[in-house]
Parts: sequence; structure tokens; C-alpha cells
Amino acid sequence: MTAQTVFPPPQPRPGGPASPATSAGRPGLADRPSGPSLSPSRAADFKTCPLLFRFRTIDKLPEQPSADQVRGTLVHAVLERLFDLPAAERTPEAAAALVTPEWERLVSHEPALAALFAAESGPIGPIMGTVSAPPASDGTPPGPPSPGPSEPVADPAGVGHATEAVRDPAAVAAEADAMGQLALIDAPAGAAEAARLAAFLGSARDLLGGYFAVEDPQRLEPAERETLISTMIDDELLIRGYIDRLDVSPAGDLRVVDYKTGGAPREAFEGRALFQLKFYALVLWRTRGVVPRVLRLLYLKDAEVLDYSPEAAELERFERTLVALSQAVERAKRDREFRPKPSRLCGWCNHQALCPEFGGTPPPFPESPTAGLPADSEPDRLATPHQDNLVA
Repeated sequence: MTAQTVFPPPQPRPGGPASPATSAGRPGLADRPSGPSLSPSRAADFKTCPLLFRFRTIDKLPEQPSADQVRGTLVHAVLERLFDLPAAERTPEAAAALVTPEWERLVSHEPALAALFAAESGPIGPIMGTVSAPPASDGTPPGPPSPGPSEPVADPAGVGHATEAVRDPAAVAAEADAMGQLALIDAPAGAAEAARLAAFLGSARDLLGGYFAVEDPQRLEPAERETLISTMIDDELLIRGYIDRLDVSPAGDLRVVDYKTGGAPREAFEGRALFQLKFYALVLWRTRGVVPRVLRLLYLKDAEVLDYSPEAAELERFERTLVALSQAVERAKRDREFRPKPSRLCGWCNHQALCPEFGGTPPPFPESPTAGLPADSEPDRLATPHQDNLVA
């Protein structure tokens, strides 16, 4: 087990105002500047594939939420609630007991989530800032991915489509695991939905076991959880995002913690995760004048910890990178040119049907912004309602 450090509750600064990086000081929708802005998710999208950025941020194309993402959302919610308990009560049993009520709470806010585990799954509607994939051209509703290497793809926009989608085997395996496909083998007739849901909740409890293998929450008192942090850089670029957890030591050292729950391959997504943490580190440095001592990734599925310690000079370079990235985004918008960038991550993409790399044709570039806001979802987690207020 990883060595633990006791982080007591932060003491309020005498007479000091709330930090602009804390939830108390976060900007409201009306306070948001009209200029360019970036979140870690959308910045990473543009770096990964400019066309993916366009599909999500400008076209706001529908995406089918995956069971793996929903499971990640549930586990994040449980871990947030766990720290509401007194320290002595933060046990594995207590965390496991929170899974069902937290799932019921999620479903009460988004009733369509329950349909994800129906025996004949169909479109599950808007879920936490995402929308469902449309039916196939023959009217067949989309269901969970098949275990094969590829599957037919619908053409939702009717503007040219690929004949097959290439699915990364890890993406297929993660979805099958979260959906409880193995639980259906011995399920009696008519019990498939209950078996799927039971397996889904059980897999969430397994991930919580991975959390307790690397941290002891009884020895931690997070300063902030699920907090929006934001700042302006280069006088006009707003950068902002939600951090899973911020710990503050008695000496004032900061530790940013991010939970990773999905089955995404480490080689494909670890760079994205570190990019996200550096993003948060830059905001905290600019708003609080302190470079975080540790950026920590907790991989719950593998019960592993990855720590990284940034330096001020590195964050200065990273700031310049974000400014250049924002300028590239604005040029692409002006020129209406967002090119695809093929990589292994294509196997996780919902939009292969409209991608030229797969024989598809993107929809016409919108003349005016599409209604609604892009969701800051991640490969292992959906955007939650408060995260939907982020714009790119």
C-alpha cells in the first residue's frame, strides 16, 4: 500500500477573500468573458484530432454514452460522498454501501440511464450533457458494442458515411465489462436486465476496492472536491476545469488528485491525463501563487498511483503551449478547416461515420453556433450537470 500523508482540513486565511480558484470564487455563467476559452478535455481533443474538436465543440454532434463512462461517473460520485462521512467511517464497506443509493440518485436526475441495462437497449436520450446516438438507417436502435473487431455504423447526418467502424479491442472489453455481459451467461430467461445492472454495480464496487488499495481516506481531509478552477492567461484566454480533489498540507503544499476508472489503454490515454493535470497546476499556480507539489493519478482498476511533480519553468512553457493551441483553434474556426488526425484513439471515437479517414464526409460547417453547450466528458467518465456549463 502506498505510504500515506495526513492532510488536515485547511485553515481559513484571516480576513482573506476566497481564492478565485475555489468554488466560492468561481465565475458564474454571466461572468464568463466572451473571448476564447479552453478546458482540459477540449484542448486535449484539438491536440488529439482537430476534426474531433469540431464535431464535439462546433457541430455538437450526438454521442452515445458508454456504460464504462456511466460507471466512472458513479464511482466519482461515491468517492465524493465518501469524504462527507466522518474519517473513522470511511471504510471499504461504507463506500460499497454508497454505490446503490448514488446510482439511484443519478437515475433520479437522469431517468434514461436506467434504459442502459434493458435487455434490448435502445437510445437512452440526453445523459449528463451528452445525447444519444440516432437509430441506424434501417431504424434499428443502437445497442452495446459487439465483441467483434468491427461493426456497421449509421450515418446520422446523411451526408456520406463509412461502411464499418473500427473498434479498439480495449474499448470493446471495457464496455462489455461495465455492461456485465458475462453475467448474462447464467441469467435465467427474462432476468438479463437485472443481471446487467447487478454486474454493473458490482464492477463499480470492485473499482472502489482498487481505491482503498492505494489510499486510506481515514487519513485524508481534502481541501476541495469537484471544484471549478479558472483563470485568465495572455490577457484574454480563459482556462478552466473541474478537479476531482485538492489536498493541502499544513505547510501549504498542494496535491491535485485525479481518479481514473476506465479501461482505457494506458499508452493511449496517460499523456492526455498528465496534460489535464498540468492544466490544473497552471491554474492553481496563477491564482494562488503556489506550484502544486504533486499531481497524482489514481488508477483504480489496476490499483496503481502515478505521481508527477511540476516546476514553475515547465508550467510557463505549458502556458505558452495553451496560448498557441488557442490561437490554432481560432485560426481553424476562421478558416473552417479542422483536419482529422488518425491514431489508435480512432478506435474510441463515436464519429467515424463522418470522418474522411473512414470514408465519411463531415456535415456542412454551421453558419451559426449550434444550440447547447459541449460536454466535458472523458473516456472513462461522463460530464456531470455542473460540468456542462463549461464552454470551449
